[in-house]
Amino acid sequence: MSKLTVKTIDHVLISIPIGSRAEAVNFYTKILGFDYIAKDHTPTAEWFQLGDKQLHIREEENINNSESNRHLALVVENLEAAKTYLESQKIDISRSTKIEGRERIFFRDLWGNRFELVEIT
Repeated sequence: MSKLTVKTIDHVLISIPIGSRAEAVNFYTKILGFDYIAKDHTPTAEWFQLGDKQLHIREEENINNSESNRHLALVVENLEAAKTYLESQKIDISRSTKIEGRERIFFRDLWGNRFELVEIT
């Protein structure tokens, strides 16, 4: 084998501060509407289903998410509706450089993890 052959992304893991798992489960299920995956996996993380991909969160010490540009990008059907909804939940929205063929916005969760929402045009 001469190179790594990647088929797709299975999951992304992001960090939250120690002691905030219950609040995180509430945020991701109630505010963002992600489906919670019942515990039959590692006891130190929480898992959520997003279409055919997964988001995993894990409590960690000494994280500094609010200054990082790393992010998870999610494709949405209607970016304007998503923006309006997030703003109604008092979530700040930011924009970045224009990319032809895709409209996008960014937001951070309660722990500073950055998310991008993309509408392919």
